[in-house]
Amino acid sequence: QFGGVILISGLIPGRGAINGQATVCIPHVNLNLGMDQMAAGASPQEILDFLFQNDACQFGNETNRQYGVVDFDENGLPRTAAFTGSNALDYAGHRVGDTYAIQGNILSGAAILDSMEARFLAEDGPLAKKLMAAMQGANVPGADSRCLDEGTSSKSAFLRVARPDDPADNLYLEINIAEEPDGTEPINSLQAAFDAWADTALVNVAPLLTPPDMVTIFPNPAPGAFVLNFNGENKTDALASFFTTTGRLLKKVHIYNGINQIDLTDYLPRQLVLIKVEDENGEIIFYDKIKLTGQ
Repeated sequence: QFGGVILISGLIPGRGAINGQATVCIPHVNLNLGMDQMAAGASPQEILDFLFQNDACQFGNETNRQYGVVDFDENGLPRTAAFTGSNALDYAGHRVGDTYAIQGNILSGAAILDSMEARFLAEDGPLAKKLMAAMQGANVPGADSRCLDEGTSSKSAFLRVARPDDPADNLYLEINIAEEPDGTEPINSLQAAFDAWADTALVNVAPLLTPPDMVTIFPNPAPGAFVLNFNGENKTDALASFFTTTGRLLKKVHIYNGINQIDLTDYLPRQLVLIKVEDENGEIIFYDKIKLTGQ
């Protein structure tokens, strides 16, 4: 789950996020230091200043680092900061706005950052869609100049979005394309997984006015089997569908008023499964995700 470039990312739901990239150590000691500062209430610029003075990676120094930091202050207002060290490999740079920080290194040029920023700003949808649009701004062969010979933008891609109350290990959106075979575009794979997620998570449920207790799941996370309780009132049955984050249908089950036992142990060690429940008219009345632990 945590292979690939996602290792550069740290996120605290309701607080903020940091990307620490360019030359890094594994474990990512500088990112960990930055996340500790964020948890303690430091602002994005204060986090950067701390990292400059307390760089803990044995490879290079602060001039080899690149950071993007976004958070909320005590009044819920966004704050941003970014840094690109003078010795980060060319092309290296960043773009910062009121609500975003975009950075990259070993790029084919500044146009990649400009394209990502333009697409982020042009997308009117929720944050998840804006981030996916920004990723598509880098979907050109050789965006990471090391990948030009393969005809791809990169080798790995990820997308993470948290709601304020999300547990740190169960985010609203977390898709990780850890590594693709040579010649396979990871941003295309990310888009496919995002589209599958969005089919349930971004559906417009406002007109449905689904009662919050119509469908409940327990436990979540679950070892593999769990209870889906359906309180359909005048709806006697419904259809529950279970998908991978890449959109592949795993299972469909008719559910009925009351307690329904669901068993997905056959699909372990898969860790995240999307759930969609439709009524007899095909109207989506519930969507969520469940984390399978296998334990």
